[in-house]
Amino acid sequence: MIDRGSRWRDRLGEEVSCAVCGETRDSTEVDRMLWCEDCQAVARARAGRVGLRVGIVVAAALAAWIWWGVQPSRMIAGAWIATVVAAGWLGAKIGREVAYGIYRTRETDPDRIRGTDPDTHGA
Repeated sequence: MIDRGSRWRDRLGEEVSCAVCGETRDSTEVDRMLWCEDCQAVARARAGRVGLRVGIVVAAALAAWIWWGVQPSRMIAGAWIATVVAAGWLGAKIGREVAYGIYRTRETDPDRIRGTDPDTHGA
């Protein structure tokens, strides 16, 4: 019978290697996908930049649609501007989370995570 009280960290041992950079870390310093905190931070930063671009594209597309499709009156311009800002903010948040999830499930090469060229990295 499986012990339901056991935690996933208990099965790892004292030290494990990070799945991305390969550095040996204490088992308390990695997450369930065996990523160390440094590699997580790099992936979060990269996903944040992608999310910002997604948010800008979403806001620009909505603004264009409002400007040419809806053709709003000047009386409620503030409401339309707030709508575009909110859409950009939500687009950035969603884009960041989707990009982070993709990086976490697909990327294990540290040079690809950091966005560096492996030929010039470390040379």
